[in-house]
Amino acid sequence: MAKDIKKEEKIEEELLFNNLRASEWDEFFGQEGVKDSLHIAISAAKKRKEPIEHILLYGPPGLGKTTISHLIAREMGVNIKITSGPAIERAGDLASILTNLEKGDVLFIDEIHRLNKVVEETLYPAMEDYALDIVIGKGPSARTLRLDLPKFTIVGATTRIGLLSGPLRDRFGVIQRLSFYDPVELAKIVKKAAVKLQVEIDNDSIHEISKRARGTPRIALKLLKRVRDHAQVKGNGKINNYMVDECLEILEVDKVGLDKGDRRYLLSIIDKYVH
Repeated sequence: MAKDIKKEEKIEEELLFNNLRASEWDEFFGQEGVKDSLHIAISAAKKRKEPIEHILLYGPPGLGKTTISHLIAREMGVNIKITSGPAIERAGDLASILTNLEKGDVLFIDEIHRLNKVVEETLYPAMEDYALDIVIGKGPSARTLRLDLPKFTIVGATTRIGLLSGPLRDRFGVIQRLSFYDPVELAKIVKKAAVKLQVEIDNDSIHEISKRARGTPRIALKLLKRVRDHAQVKGNGKINNYMVDECLEILEVDKVGLDKGDRRYLLSIIDKYVH
């Protein structure tokens, strides 16, 4: 039962992000160094009329790795296919995905560090030589068939780059780390999201939500949505500081953005290692 509830929350969260995700670079606030580096790589690839090099994005969850992959595909004028490391269970699954790509397409692989070893090794020639080696048959009569693939771009995302194998990491031409956002950048994200949600919110409320989002856009947007619901039920639909404080008090989110689970975790660490 608890597992089903958690799954429903994740689906709701993904729908929220799909609706509020930046569709243009001008709407993507923060990560200036990452954006500058990607703009150069994209511009160079477009001048050469080639697909952009394989890109690896890493950092904590909720910072915009998926959004950036969509923006890359949009600027390159190509399609994007989305999958994840755990979803590609066998080499045949990977072959099915790769053979359906068109020239220049972006393949976004979330949690790429969770690819199993066989799939990862099958991916190596696809990334380097744009070819797929398939073994036909078994035993002494087995033979290898090489399929040529259209040139494509893999955008890999991971929250745990330390678990990524060296050979796989070395095959990415562009590697970028996403950092936590400061409250000013989060305030811009919350303000833009409020416009998309068609909810009225004052500046003090925007900054209060931003301060409690722990430097993470995903958390900021989740809090905004909860406060919006609270304002519609308990008020007149407008978000003010009183509504923010009342809502976050019910959610047990404190002034620095820690919820009940976070506080219990920290107290457990203190009890175990300090006392």
